[in-house]
Amino acid sequence: MRLTPLDIQQQKFKKAFRGFDMKEVDAFLELVKRHYEELILENRKLKEEAREQSRRIEEYRERERTLKETMITAQKIVEDIKSAARKEADVVVSQAEIQAEKILRGAQDRLVGVLEDIRELKRQRAQLWSNMKGILDSHSKLLEVQARAEEEEDKPEEGLKVFGEHKNR
Repeated sequence: MRLTPLDIQQQKFKKAFRGFDMKEVDAFLELVKRHYEELILENRKLKEEAREQSRRIEEYRERERTLKETMITAQKIVEDIKSAARKEADVVVSQAEIQAEKILRGAQDRLVGVLEDIRELKRQRAQLWSNMKGILDSHSKLLEVQARAEEEEDKPEEGLKVFGEHKNR
């Protein structure tokens, strides 16, 4: 059975011969009652504080769980971002490699075209050189023929001159 301050205050003792001094007993009971009341109040206050502390601890635990979940989520997000960045970088590198291959192929194709143009120009130059040489050779022959023809033409006049000189003599 639990004692209350009221139980202490209302406690009565039998009077006995040569018993205790009633005033001292009553005074002591009053003192015990007050002290007991203080202990009960302090106990209630401590229980309330303990409940408050438990509530706060639970709040802190909840915050801690939330923070842990947030950190885990943040780590996952960071990993996802890193993964996405790696994938994007791989795509960019792949596209750059493809573009570089296209540029190289284009440059090689242009080189082949330029070399073919150079070969064609050399062939055309050789043909032009040959044609010009042929033209020059034919003109040279024409000039020789013309020069011979002129020489032949000049000979009869000389003969006539000589002939004319003989007549004058």
